[in-house]
Amino acid sequence: MMISSSKRSTALAILAVGLLALTGCTNASQTAGGTAPDSTGFDPASVARDDALAASVPDAIRSKGTITVGADTSYAPAESLGGSDGQTPVGYNVDFAKAIGATLGLKVKVQTSEFTGILPALGSKYDLGISSFTINSERLKAVNMVSYFNAGTLWAVQKGNPKNFSVDDICGKTVGVQTGTTQEDPDVSGRSKACADAGKPAINIVTLKTQTDVTTRLVNGSIDAMSADSPIIGYALSQTGGKLEVLGDVYDAAPQGIAVAKGDPALAEVMSKVMNKLISDGTYKKILDGWNNSAGAVTKSEVNPAVTS
Repeated sequence: MMISSSKRSTALAILAVGLLALTGCTNASQTAGGTAPDSTGFDPASVARDDALAASVPDAIRSKGTITVGADTSYAPAESLGGSDGQTPVGYNVDFAKAIGATLGLKVKVQTSEFTGILPALGSKYDLGISSFTINSERLKAVNMVSYFNAGTLWAVQKGNPKNFSVDDICGKTVGVQTGTTQEDPDVSGRSKACADAGKPAINIVTLKTQTDVTTRLVNGSIDAMSADSPIIGYALSQTGGKLEVLGDVYDAAPQGIAVAKGDPALAEVMSKVMNKLISDGTYKKILDGWNNSAGAVTKSEVNPAVTS
C-alpha cells in the first residue's frame, strides 16, 4: 500500500498494508454460511470489447493478455467458491471481474487469497484486488481505490429474537463478529469499551476467522447476536432456512472499492472508466440483480473518492 524509495521504508510499508487489511475496514473473509450459489448465468461474452479502453490498459498487463485478481473467496454472495466442483470462484465481484476483462479484451484469473495478503501483493502478484474492500482514509493513503458498491453494517439475531437482544442494551451480551472487520473493531470493541467505562459488564466478543462459523454460532444459540456487512447478513438469512432475522437498520454505509497498487494510477483510471461503462450499458445492474444485491448499487464509479473515515 505505501510506496517508499528505501528498502526499510518499503518493508515497513508492506507490513502496514497487512495491518490495514486486517484491522482497517470491512471485510475479511465473510461467508454467511451454507453452500455458495453457482453462477447466476452471467455470460461475459455478452459484454462487448471497448477498443479505446483496451488500448489504455498499461503495457505490462496488455502484453500478458491476462488480468490477475486477488480475492478472498469466502465472502458469499460477493466472492466465494461454488460451481459443480465447489472450487470455482463465483459471486457478483467475480462477475464484475469477468465483465472488466471482456471490456478490455483480457482473460481474467481470479486467485483465492487470504484477505490480509491481497493489498500487499498488488502490483506484483495481483493486478487488482476485488474482495469487498471498504474505502477508508487509511487505505487511500496506501492504495488506489475505485468505488463500485455500497455496503454498511447490519445485525442479526435468532428468528423471533428469543433472547430479547437490543443494540441499545448490549453490555454483558455475547456478540459474534469476524476477525478483521470493522464490525469487530472499531464498532463492537468500541461499544464494549463504552460499557466498561460506564461501569457495566463488557461485551463478550466472540471473534472467529470465518463468518460461516459466526453464523453457525448464532443459529445454535451460543451467541446472542452477530454483526456483519449488510450483504452478508442478507445472504445469511437466505441460507439458514428462516432461523435468523435482521435486527434494526443498516448504518455506517460506505463505498467499497477495487484496489489498485498506489504506483499505478493509470490502471485505476481505466478501472473507473470500465465500471462507468458497465453502469451505463446495464451490465452492472444485471450482475447485481442476479445476486440479489441491487440495493448496494452506485450510479458512478470514482477513483479515490472522498470518505469521512
